Amino acid sequence: MKILGWKELPIGGLILEGGTAAQYITGGWRTMRPVIDTAKCINCLTCWCYCPDSSIKVENEKITGFDLDHCKGCGICAKECPPKVQAIKMVAESEVRG
Repeated sequence: MKILGWKELPIGGLILEGGTAAQYITGGWRTMRPVIDTAKCINCLTCWCYCPDSSIKVENEKITGFDLDHCKGCGICAKECPPKVQAIKMVAESEVRG
């Protein structure tokens, strides 16, 4: 691998190519993860609307799971799940991996 000298480096602050957050796996720093009880879920999709990372997977208007590569474990999905339903709970990563 050739190490570039200062004259060969691109000018700072320029975006040389397009990209999206989909390229960056950001779920690695998560300490809590969402777990859904599909028997309780009414597929209101409120969690999907509020998820700041677009990590709720939906097919045919039904929640199919979570994109854990991008979920940061913020818990908004569990908080926004209707109180009478409470289909999503947050679980410590150590409990899931352990």
